[in-house]
Amino acid sequence: MTAGISSLTSLSTASTGAKTGSDASTIAGNFNQFLTLLTTQLQNQNPLDPLDTNQFTQQLVQFASVEQQLKTNDQLGSLITASKASAAATASGLIGKTVTADGATTSLADGAATWTLNPARAAAKAVMTITDAKGNVVATQTKALPAGSQSFTWDGRASTGQLAAEGKYTLKIQALDATGSSVAVDTKISGAIASVDVTGAEPVLTIGDRTVALSSVEAIGGTGGN
Repeated sequence: MTAGISSLTSLSTASTGAKTGSDASTIAGNFNQFLTLLTTQLQNQNPLDPLDTNQFTQQLVQFASVEQQLKTNDQLGSLITASKASAAATASGLIGKTVTADGATTSLADGAATWTLNPARAAAKAVMTITDAKGNVVATQTKALPAGSQSFTWDGRASTGQLAAEGKYTLKIQALDATGSSVAVDTKISGAIASVDVTGAEPVLTIGDRTVALSSVEAIGGTGGN
């Protein structure tokens, strides 16, 4: 009789290892088979060789654990779906609004590219280096930066005096305070949200021709442009 109980281990193990999509129906069928076989064996067990109670108790616990896990997975799936729907609804309401997001790369459009800078403290000298999408240095500027959040707008004019082509540009800053110590400068981008992509795990916002994740947004303004 113990062999019959032992054979049920493969049923439980197979159910545990299968994919969640088919597990719900599989575990239900296997659990019913288990109860039927267990009842039959209890009714027909040999009094001189009774069933191993520890073994079939472990089987019951194992099946109950798998069933509980499946229910937990279903509930988690529902929570994730609800969370994504909520995030999508929130993101869609941002279209047209001006936001500030973490990032050093933004777009040059209509003769201007704007970043929001936030030095850790006042910088007596800050070298602003602007590079194109290929990493080539296009322009450099040197200026002092006061402490606190502030805007920096590049007019699109390269070091050669010519206007740079529209596209993506990255700002790198090397800043020093009055004592010559390095100053960290947090760089952000600002702009109006043109569209929202909600097909991925997290909504992605389009600002100009750049995309940023919703989680990178740090400030939200009103409607309209910069």
